[in-house]
Amino acid sequence: MLGNWRSISSHMCSSSFPLLWIFVGLNVVEVAGSQQGIPLSVVKLWASAFGGEIKSISAKYSGSQLLQKKYKELEKSVRVEEIDGVKLVKNLAVKMEEMFRKKAEATRRLVEAAEEAHHQHEDNPDLEYEYFNAVLINEVDEEGNNVELGAEFLLEPNDHFNNLSVNLSLSVVQVPTNMYNKDPDIVNGVYWSEALNRVFVDNFEKDPTLIWQYFGSAKGFFRQYPGVKWHPDEHGVIGFDCRNRKWYIQAATSPKDVVILVDVSGSMKGLRLTIARQTVSSILDTLGDDDFFNIIAYNQEIHYVEPCLNGTLVRADRTNKDHFREHLDKLFAKGIGLLGEALTEAFTILSDFNQTGRGSLCSQAIMLVTDGATQMYDDVFERHNWPERKVRIFPYLIGRESAFADNLKWMACANKGYFSQISTLADVQENVMRYLHVMSRPKVIDHEHDTVWTEAYVDSALSQAHKVKSKAGPSLMTTVAMPVFSTKNETKNQGILLGVVGTDIPLQELMKLIPKHMLGIHGYAFAITNNGYILTHPDLRPLYQEGQKRRKPNYSSVDLSEVEWEDKDDILRNAMVNRRTGTFSMEVKKTVDRGRRVLKMHNDYYYTDIKGTPFSVGVALSRGHGKFFFRGNVSVEAGLRDLEQPDVALADEWTYCNTEEQHEHRHLTQIQAIKLFLTGRRPQLKCDRELIQEVLFDAVVTAPLEAYWTGLALNKSENSDKGVEITFLGTRTGLTRTNLFVPADQLSNQDFLTAEDKEGVFNADHFPLWYKRAAEQVPGTFIYSIPFSTENKSVVLASTAIQLLDDRKSPIVAAVGIQMKLEYFQRKFWTACRQCTALDGKCSISCDNEDINCYLIDNNGFILVTEEHSQTGLFFGEVEGAVMNKLLQMGSFKRITLYDYQAQCKEYAGSSDSARTLSDPFTVVKWLLTELVIFLLEFNLYSWWNVDLSVKAQRSRGKTMMVPCDTEYPAFVSERTIKETTGNIDCEGCIRSFVIQQIPSSNLFMVVVDNKCDCSSSPPVTMDPIEIMYNESLKCYRLKFQKDRKKPESCHPFHPEENAMECGSATRLSGALTAALLPLIAAAVSR
Repeated sequence: MLGNWRSISSHMCSSSFPLLWIFVGLNVVEVAGSQQGIPLSVVKLWASAFGGEIKSISAKYSGSQLLQKKYKELEKSVRVEEIDGVKLVKNLAVKMEEMFRKKAEATRRLVEAAEEAHHQHEDNPDLEYEYFNAVLINEVDEEGNNVELGAEFLLEPNDHFNNLSVNLSLSVVQVPTNMYNKDPDIVNGVYWSEALNRVFVDNFEKDPTLIWQYFGSAKGFFRQYPGVKWHPDEHGVIGFDCRNRKWYIQAATSPKDVVILVDVSGSMKGLRLTIARQTVSSILDTLGDDDFFNIIAYNQEIHYVEPCLNGTLVRADRTNKDHFREHLDKLFAKGIGLLGEALTEAFTILSDFNQTGRGSLCSQAIMLVTDGATQMYDDVFERHNWPERKVRIFPYLIGRESAFADNLKWMACANKGYFSQISTLADVQENVMRYLHVMSRPKVIDHEHDTVWTEAYVDSALSQAHKVKSKAGPSLMTTVAMPVFSTKNETKNQGILLGVVGTDIPLQELMKLIPKHMLGIHGYAFAITNNGYILTHPDLRPLYQEGQKRRKPNYSSVDLSEVEWEDKDDILRNAMVNRRTGTFSMEVKKTVDRGRRVLKMHNDYYYTDIKGTPFSVGVALSRGHGKFFFRGNVSVEAGLRDLEQPDVALADEWTYCNTEEQHEHRHLTQIQAIKLFLTGRRPQLKCDRELIQEVLFDAVVTAPLEAYWTGLALNKSENSDKGVEITFLGTRTGLTRTNLFVPADQLSNQDFLTAEDKEGVFNADHFPLWYKRAAEQVPGTFIYSIPFSTENKSVVLASTAIQLLDDRKSPIVAAVGIQMKLEYFQRKFWTACRQCTALDGKCSISCDNEDINCYLIDNNGFILVTEEHSQTGLFFGEVEGAVMNKLLQMGSFKRITLYDYQAQCKEYAGSSDSARTLSDPFTVVKWLLTELVIFLLEFNLYSWWNVDLSVKAQRSRGKTMMVPCDTEYPAFVSERTIKETTGNIDCEGCIRSFVIQQIPSSNLFMVVVDNKCDCSSSPPVTMDPIEIMYNESLKCYRLKFQKDRKKPESCHPFHPEENAMECGSATRLSGALTAALLPLIAAAVSR
């Protein structure tokens, strides 16, 4: 058939008889689009012509053959070694341990100084003291005079502190918006804590890598070093209270199991229920990843807020707490309240859960949120909690009525708890926080300064107050914190917590310790917490884009199993959580280029614990070239000469020399530091001698390319149309060389090879994308792509890897490439497609013909060349769904299913609940006549308030919001062994043919498609993610299921010397109730 078609085609080209044309035309209709219409030989000719042309250009301008030759010349003088993963991870753990130890020592010095300063101080209620208020410093009144607490404060920009203007000699004090700046307790605390200034400065002198150091007071103020100006938001509010930060809560208390009881009887209607919801939400804010909880609503019946979790507790991670908050909005008040049954249920849960060996296995508490209790329920406490009193009771009386305050306070005092009364929304946070100081008493009396480490997080309120501006968004950090106690003898049994000191550690500092050059192109290091949450991992994505970079809600509780999801049995995760040392291996699918492309490889994992912390660290090495490293050797003189050439740069985020440890080294570039280190002029500089030796070797080997590229640039006959704009190379040691063939301001993609192009440069946790993809290509071939990292689709990148040896154990030593104009690249393609074998030059088919469509796609199915310019960069399946489906059926391309457990999905926000509108106490405080409104609401005028809120709710309807979700999505990869193929598609009786032909020495394919059939009814093949929907039973299982975790070693649930009479505010115990408590207290003391 094909021979006959060629015969007819030839006849068609040469004949001038009309009848024959009609005959042929009829035949075309009859076999419309059959495979005879697209001669494979012609497509093969086009592909060969284009492949030869584009490889010639890429090889010539990149200098790939010259560089390969230079490395080959040194093949016998270098030493190839297999990387010892176990040794590598242990060495890394030791480095991290040392860094964390230094931060912990600085924190301990602050503890000692704070406790000594408080011990020497006698509180003076009349003390007047002018301090530097973080918000008021350098503020002046209308007459130009400094306002009170706003004295002149010298500030200078400092790049070590995000380029903020700071004072390295003094700290500043921030007081929450809802507190009085000159409250005697605050003034006294600020006065004695001035002693910390000297220690702050001394710590920074000893360890210049330190960033923010601070003291968070139990009274509410926050002392921060270095001093920096704080800025309120547009409402004049700073939403920061140090006491509800995780570092404060973790350091102040031991892990705890908590049951929250919420009264939903009829008397709780209106504002009381709103305040109750906010109280519960604030309690949830104080729970961390080492805590467990459940919420029970009660009236005449017991209602689990999440029915699925009947009789159990769940970990207080962000996802679970948000889940319960959603259910809180569904509570409504009716009926009568039977508190006895609710207390019995709470005690039963805590006892049963504790006996299973799950939960915190430490402190236990019941939080009671109610508007009253008609009796003391001593029979319940006697049955479940006395005499040990292991479960503390914290009642919160909602509303202004005090009729039942005595009963509730008695419950608190009889069960080592604390009673609080909450009358308004503005009272919620301050009253909720009080329970933390009660829970901290045993730790204080034991005088145990437990060191705590937080998970990875960003304090957005702090960043906003500092006006931190960063295109990449706020950086992740962990905090090391320790509690500060009163050491005065007269307050010993009261267990007074003075506050918490801490210092932040940017995770970027941790990543600087990673020997990236030893991990190979696809290798990486990662660390997790005792709960299995990621501290650092290249696949952690804490931000999402929505106009500007914003934090994902659950970014700090991403589990290792959610990024290493191929480990279905959590073998790697559980081993690391349990602080073991060992190895693990599995096949993985790693996505690159913003998740659009996938690389399949086999990883070997090595892991161990980081002593002195709750963290474990691991490294992943990919098998093949990723497991081998080579060592070369050149003279220092030759290496430095070539390293200092203007076209050379070193990886910004790699540490060749540590210039952070000494103040006098901060101004040095890495190349300057290397030179000073090697010439012996700065012997105190700490440098990686092994890495430096290899980077010198790479500098010498790649040096000839500078002259080669310069010669090309100076030759006027070369690149006359400026199609090739830039050439570049990178080596395994993070060294890069670049050469411009056009002026910098004329580059089509200005961001390429700059810090803006995160995937295109050597980073702390990855090699450049063009390097990684080239390494997976067949040696000697180029990989071409349009970068997704920029909206500018006007360039094509071409790169190829340089191997040291010819076998699979050979390390990839470098990659070279070019950036060319897309228009130039496409012109070369269309020129090649005009070639044919006809002697008279009249081709049987042509891409100019309207009857066929010609495409150039890459190995992942993305379009580089098409007649429709708007389709450039799109996935081929979106444009030619029928053809893509056929290619998948024939095996030319494979669909690979991937999962994203850090996804964000759009959710329609149908309405806004009044409780959500009222959830910010600061907003309520600012409203005029708040107290008057609350007074009116107490007289059941809640509906009047709600009218205004419903108007606000209507305004928010119809909006979409981003919520965490799990998604499944496809990626596509070509089958390397299939070089060419033809196929037919039946489009409703019309047969459409196509040919796909690989472009030699590349990752590209030419696809020529018959355009005579309408296949629009065939659905497109897209890469759109699909949300994974879980049915109710699976949702319940996911809530109940608890992954392995390592419990904190320290636990202080109670202490026999604790003074339980410090148990409440707002009212005093009546004489009768005091008398009722005396036998109980006497019994406790006698034990």
